[in-house]
Amino acid sequence: MAEPRRSPLHVEGARAILDYDRAVFDRFLRKIRRLPKAEAVRDRGIGHLSLFGTLLHILHVREAWFGFVVRDEGRREAAFFGRPERNPVDWRGFDRYAREVWAAHDALAAELTEARLDRRYRAFWMPGRYSLGDVVLQVSFEQAHHLGEIIGALWVDDRRSPDMTWIEVQRDALGSIRRR
Repeated sequence: MAEPRRSPLHVEGARAILDYDRAVFDRFLRKIRRLPKAEAVRDRGIGHLSLFGTLLHILHVREAWFGFVVRDEGRREAAFFGRPERNPVDWRGFDRYAREVWAAHDALAAELTEARLDRRYRAFWMPGRYSLGDVVLQVSFEQAHHLGEIIGALWVDDRRSPDMTWIEVQRDALGSIRRR
C-alpha cells in the first residue's frame, strides 16, 4: 500500500474532529459515572470487558498515538507504557490519568499547523508511516468504534446512550458558546 503524501485534513477540520471527540467522550463518561460502580466495572464481554475499561482504552489509544508516537516519536517505550498511572482501578485514578491525556490532546490541537499535519510518524505496532492528519482520524475512528461497544452494552441493559452524532454535538457546542 502506498503511503499517503499529505494529510487528509486541514487545521480547521482536524481541530473540529478533536473537539468533537472530546465532547462525545465527556458525554459517555458522564453517563457511565452515574451508574453504580459495580455496573461500570462489570465484565460485559465487550472488547475491553467493562464500560470503565473501554473508556480507559479510549484514553490509552489517544495517549499512545498523540503522546508516544507524535510527541515522543516512539522513544522510551517501556517508560511510557509501563507507567502505573495508565491503569487506574477507580474513578479518582481515572480522573488523574484523563486530565493528563486531555492536556496533551489540547496542546496538540493548539499547536496544529498545515505542515505539522503533513509530518509523518511511525508506530511500532503498525507498518508504514502516517501523517498526523491520518493519526487524528485513526484515533477518532477508534474512539467511535469503542463507543459503539458501549452503546451496545447500554442497550443490552435497556439504557439509552448519550447523543453522539456530529450535528448534535456541534449544535450543542454552538449553543453553549452563544449562551456565554
